[in-house]
Amino acid sequence: MENFRAFRAHREDGRVVSRLETLTLADLTPGDVVIRAAWSDINFKDALASGGAGRIQKRFPLVGGIDVAGHVAASSDPRFREGDAVLVIGCGLGEDFDGGYAEYVRVQGDWIVPLPPGLTLRESMAIGTAGFTAALGIVRMEDAGQTPELGPVLVSGATGGVGSFAIDMLAGSGYAVAALTGKLAEADYLRRLGAGEIVDRNTLELGSKPLERARWGGAVDNLGGEVLTYMTRTVRPYGSIAAIGLAASHTLQTTVMPLILRGVSLLGINSTYAPEALRERTWRRLGEDLKPRHLGLIATTEVALDELPGAFDDYLRGTVTGRRVVRIGV
Repeated sequence: MENFRAFRAHREDGRVVSRLETLTLADLTPGDVVIRAAWSDINFKDALASGGAGRIQKRFPLVGGIDVAGHVAASSDPRFREGDAVLVIGCGLGEDFDGGYAEYVRVQGDWIVPLPPGLTLRESMAIGTAGFTAALGIVRMEDAGQTPELGPVLVSGATGGVGSFAIDMLAGSGYAVAALTGKLAEADYLRRLGAGEIVDRNTLELGSKPLERARWGGAVDNLGGEVLTYMTRTVRPYGSIAAIGLAASHTLQTTVMPLILRGVSLLGINSTYAPEALRERTWRRLGEDLKPRHLGLIATTEVALDELPGAFDDYLRGTVTGRRVVRIGV
């Protein structure tokens, strides 16, 4: 652990510059558990952070990567012993604290989830924040009463990581799924994941009334703005909407009428601040009934730590389908 490689961001001359460099544990933010990293992944937030586009980092210099999985190398937390297989997603990694793009990562014990039965370390990072967030949305929806009998669930941002996982998990749980996308060339991919209907975002009639024809049993939204507004207008009575992303807009122009007259539940989903019990329950299900059936199809690309400097441009251009995992210490 004397010297190890890491992908770290610096602020130089008013801009964010990220590069591979050699660090020691003394360079890392504090924590009571050191993880020997095996795998990480790439999320849109990681791509924004790499060049400072999203003002993700709260301090500099900072190791990137919001997710990590590996084995405990050292611990002063009695809950974890050397050799334990563990994972951490979110919890401020790559934002407030040095993250997962390093051969060693130091974290707080409260952030750690033991690797669930049914998952390998690589699979946990193929799932990562994107898959966990999709699963968290489904768990929250079901806790609010969502069932397949309510009707098809509409998933926006369908070709992205969260959208892909949501389609796979919902279909695997017996839901009819409609994929809302502007990338019609990816229709076969979406059908292979389990989408029974492809809805063209470019020709979708959004409507303008507070309540339009009730069409969807529920919805998972990654876009915000007009699409989320449309969902509130068109979800059937007592259906739920999991609001996960704001890739299109942070605005929401709607009324309380769907919530009151149709009993629609609008659920905000945030993986970073999920309570420990909910986080662990969701990860258990990810190793069991919510384990993605098409994980190899969703996470097809593997990137080495040395390749990270050139791995983010496709995310910023919006041309990525599915997920990429980062091989660190395997």
